[in-house]
Amino acid sequence: MSLPKKSRVELYRRVYEKFQAPVSRFDCGRHCAPHNGGQPVCCDTSNAVPIVDKWEWQLLKSRSDLWRLFKPKSAIDRQIVSDMHSECRAVECKGAAHCERDNRSMACRAFPFFPYVTRERTILGLAGFWYFEDRCWVLSNLGIVTPQFVTECLESYEAIFAEDTEEFDIHHKLSADMRGVFTKRNRIIPVIGRDGGYYAVEPRSHRLRPASLAEFGQHGPYKDEPVATAAE
Repeated sequence: MSLPKKSRVELYRRVYEKFQAPVSRFDCGRHCAPHNGGQPVCCDTSNAVPIVDKWEWQLLKSRSDLWRLFKPKSAIDRQIVSDMHSECRAVECKGAAHCERDNRSMACRAFPFFPYVTRERTILGLAGFWYFEDRCWVLSNLGIVTPQFVTECLESYEAIFAEDTEEFDIHHKLSADMRGVFTKRNRIIPVIGRDGGYYAVEPRSHRLRPASLAEFGQHGPYKDEPVATAAE
């Protein structure tokens, strides 16, 4: 759906007002930063480049000088930029030390999660960007994710999807891609449900069932650490 510029900018303004909850009750960046040169993984464009709708970019520019367009530094960076939809922009901020929480992009607020969409186009809850499992501490400790974050994240995405069906289609395909990857790896897909419960999607059968955190495992440098809890 193509909306007038003002409507699209106002959409993201409303989303920013609504989506304020942090992913956890403490600074999760202190767990991954020691493995990433002292910088949180989500705030380092060598790991994750935020991609925003061009209208979201207009809003960010109007609110702060925190953001600038991302300048590719490698062949991988150039590929990321070339693969983007024409209405998207790759951006970067001044870094974690200069973060303005009210002026975070949608990508920052939601990281490392996205809404998981079934073949039947139903949103089950939040799944994690699996390609960050070896770096993002949160994906090895889903128990620290707060119910308020889950609610605000899902409601914000749904507000965007209601006015931008193409964005929904992108996440529908992303979820299908995840099923393909996890089928090849013979792994269940971890999902945090709307009710805050933990679920497993069996990618071959698409069956959804309740799951325990222990089933999801830990990854990368976090494999041998104790599993964190919400009250850490």
